[in-house]
Amino acid sequence: MEALNREMGGKLSLAIAIFKGDYDQPFLHELVSSQLDMDRLDYLRRDSFFTGVQEGTVGFERIINMLNVKDRHLVVEHKGIYSVEQFLIARRLMYWQVYLHKTVLVAEAMLVKALQRARQLIQRGIYVAASPAFGYFLQHDINLHDFERDPHLLPLFADLDDTDVEMALKMWAQHPDTVLRHLAQGILYRRLLRIEVEPNAFDQERVAQMRRRVAAQYDISLNEAAYWVFTDTSSNSAYTLEQSPINILFKDGTIRNVAEASDYLNIAQLAQPVVKHYFCYPK
Repeated sequence: MEALNREMGGKLSLAIAIFKGDYDQPFLHELVSSQLDMDRLDYLRRDSFFTGVQEGTVGFERIINMLNVKDRHLVVEHKGIYSVEQFLIARRLMYWQVYLHKTVLVAEAMLVKALQRARQLIQRGIYVAASPAFGYFLQHDINLHDFERDPHLLPLFADLDDTDVEMALKMWAQHPDTVLRHLAQGILYRRLLRIEVEPNAFDQERVAQMRRRVAAQYDISLNEAAYWVFTDTSSNSAYTLEQSPINILFKDGTIRNVAEASDYLNIAQLAQPVVKHYFCYPK
């Protein structure tokens, strides 16, 4: 955004100030980035429609009509509190049923493992096919300081999109490395790893035993088997009490956090993050 602003002679300065929260009217930033911003209202309704998960349906018109400004901050009039409750519950359900669904978790984990394996092979001097932009970022460890120091990195990064990854996966599916090849084929042909999801951590001896079995079956090392046999966690918190709280405006002018103002007891509980453990391994 800052690079575009320089190209456009500062025409984006106001938008960037609002986006970063530097503008002197905080409610504008809260409309863009908060726990009740327009993006969340939009993607919940959109994703609920396209996935068919009706629990994500939110009465966003009611919420928008009940928005107000008090002391330069965004508030919701008391009459809209039930719509806000519905929004928070819908967000919680959508995360577990869609965004953090077990199939999503295992597919994303496999993609991450494929990228990690590709980088490891490249660092060993083994050829791994990729587009010029994608290959550069696979070969180098780039951080924010590098982007600020090297002006050619930003346009290179902007050249990346889904096509770079999809084309790379198609080429990796023929790679001589067993680990990379199987990961790429699993993603492309939907041969996903098996995944178990539990509230408690998995027994590490069981994980180690599974790695030994996979290593023996595919004639690979235990370190390589860890790309196919691994554990991780996912967490979901629909509402955070400390971060940009959703404030309710009452008729007498007082303002209260929705977790305190709501008579729906589960709202306060929604602020508690729920962590689930998952275990992935070949079927």
